[in-house]
Amino acid sequence: MRVSLIQFDIAFGNPEANYAVVEKYIHAAAAAKPDCILLPELWTTGYDLTRLKHIADPGGQATLTFIASLARRYKVNIVAGSVASSTDGNVTNRMLVFNREGELAGEYNKLHLFRLMDEHLYLQPGAAKGLFPLDGTLCAGLICYDIRFPEWVRAHTAQGAEVLFISAEWPLPRLAHWRALLISRAIENQCFVVACNRTGNDPANTFAGHSMIIDPWGDIICEAGQSEEILSGEIDLHKVREVREQIPIFSDRRPHMYE
Repeated sequence: MRVSLIQFDIAFGNPEANYAVVEKYIHAAAAAKPDCILLPELWTTGYDLTRLKHIADPGGQATLTFIASLARRYKVNIVAGSVASSTDGNVTNRMLVFNREGELAGEYNKLHLFRLMDEHLYLQPGAAKGLFPLDGTLCAGLICYDIRFPEWVRAHTAQGAEVLFISAEWPLPRLAHWRALLISRAIENQCFVVACNRTGNDPANTFAGHSMIIDPWGDIICEAGQSEEILSGEIDLHKVREVREQIPIFSDRRPHMYE
């Protein structure tokens, strides 16, 4: 599976500008014929939280229509990062996943809200896992702060997920945590980690970039810097099964002792 990650500087509180940039980048990424394209967290609005109720996408419909048309046009799976989606006055941080036919293949509302950036004041948490199929492979979607909760990640891989797709707006001061947590999640879950972070700045934060693809041994396949770029890499899904057979942690788990 060839995956392409679109790491870019999100225009603060300007969905129209961000739709235009994403369309340009997806067009560029599609030229390399990837199997999947991944976008960062809250890419339509950035962290313009105080205005989210006014600029969020009602029901995610504008994003659904927009990304579905691009997936059909380029015949590519798109894990469309996450967007602020509003329903009945509430806003969720929602990941949307589309198959090559432009059909909705999965969605996930961020479960863990990050208090240091006031998410809990403006967003409603999700209540379901982020599992979805991609070309016959079971995958899971996670959003930013979720990676600090290994039990939540394991809830997905214990059900068979082989690739974790992670979208983020991870700040630069905690770049070392970003890298360490992603590598740890790959090793302990014996899976591929495909993580797309944003870059650039908003009025309160500088973001880390360093989008990454990591294999089930924890080895980094490729890693971006802090500039805008399309990061691409190949993942061999057979490696997940080989690693899980060599060190059978899922067979050796004793979940009845973990409560």
